[in-house]
Amino acid sequence: MTEKTKPLLIKRYASRRLYNTESSDYVTLEDIAGFIRSGREVQIIDLKSGDDLTRQYLLQIIAEHESRGESVLPVEVLIDLVRSYATQATSVVPHFLAASFEMLRDGQSKAMENLTVVNPMAAMPGFEIMKAQQEAFMKAMTGGLSGSPAPNDAESSKTGSSDDLSYIKSQLAALQEKLSKL
Repeated sequence: MTEKTKPLLIKRYASRRLYNTESSDYVTLEDIAGFIRSGREVQIIDLKSGDDLTRQYLLQIIAEHESRGESVLPVEVLIDLVRSYATQATSVVPHFLAASFEMLRDGQSKAMENLTVVNPMAAMPGFEIMKAQQEAFMKAMTGGLSGSPAPNDAESSKTGSSDDLSYIKSQLAALQEKLSKL
């Protein structure tokens, strides 16, 4: 395994503190969420028993975000997930969710590729700003699922004329509509 694809090993001590073996320091759940958002795979192991606790901690990260009002999962989806644990659908649900997120990642990468393909809009004033804003929008909508680096904050904070802003807003609306159809 290469260093990039090798998961970051986090060890949980008996005190429940989480230790990053790569940087030799303690980390929080928010730190782990940050590693994942930046595209890094993480594996959390109980030091004493050797049990893999990754799933438990990932669910805890999701629960904390949901409880802070950063809702991504509609209540209906959560209800269906709870139901899937009590039915024979448990074998189908994980595969369906994995396939759905794979389609979302593919759609995001194709949309980003289309932005970078040479096109007549590239010569338009403010195109780079619009592209950066669309990349930020895509990353926000997918929660950074692709692992691509965040757009340059300096670029995304630039402002153009009111015409450029109106055009960018219309482009974002069109992109949102396309995403909702995926």
